[in-house]
Amino acid sequence: MLWLDHVAVACTGLETGVTAAENALGVALAPGGEHVAMGTHNRLLSLGAGEYLEVIAINPTAPPPGRPRWFDLDRFAGPPRLASWVCACDDMATALAACPAGVGRPMELARGDLRWQMAVPDDGRLPFDGVFPALIRWDGSAHPAPRLPDHGVRLTGLRLSHPEADALRQTLAALIADPRLVVTQGAPGLSATFSTPQGERRL
Repeated sequence: MLWLDHVAVACTGLETGVTAAENALGVALAPGGEHVAMGTHNRLLSLGAGEYLEVIAINPTAPPPGRPRWFDLDRFAGPPRLASWVCACDDMATALAACPAGVGRPMELARGDLRWQMAVPDDGRLPFDGVFPALIRWDGSAHPAPRLPDHGVRLTGLRLSHPEADALRQTLAALIADPRLVVTQGAPGLSATFSTPQGERRL
């Protein structure tokens, strides 16, 4: 029903996050854009096979959106880190009905010729303390990943940690089958492993 679309690195300032990601992965990120409805902006990196990484932060020059921002950015603090992962679906209503309460309400969004629908939680925080994936549905064939320079970086593993690991694992098993996903017991958090031209790297 769901498949991995992209992973998101949150930061308090976009340039700080970009520098951290580029240093960690050894490649340059491409320009992204602004999200007017959320008051955020990003930079992007192709992960091949229709997947990408985004570094996202509050845009200090944008007006406040009048609602909690996605990825719980209003409460984000500390150094840049992997803060969320985003899964795509063909039908948002069906996907939301199969997910835990709190995944969010669909918002229609656009940037240039990109059109998509994203489920955004009312309080900005996804279920399982933010470890559950966000949902996205792209309209039409336009997608960021094929437009990005491909530096040979690939996501090889995504580890989800949560105190209620068994419940999270069972919930995800009914929604997505991806051998790269591993759910472990521990404090809420995410980490990812990538293959790069410089070898294995982690975020």
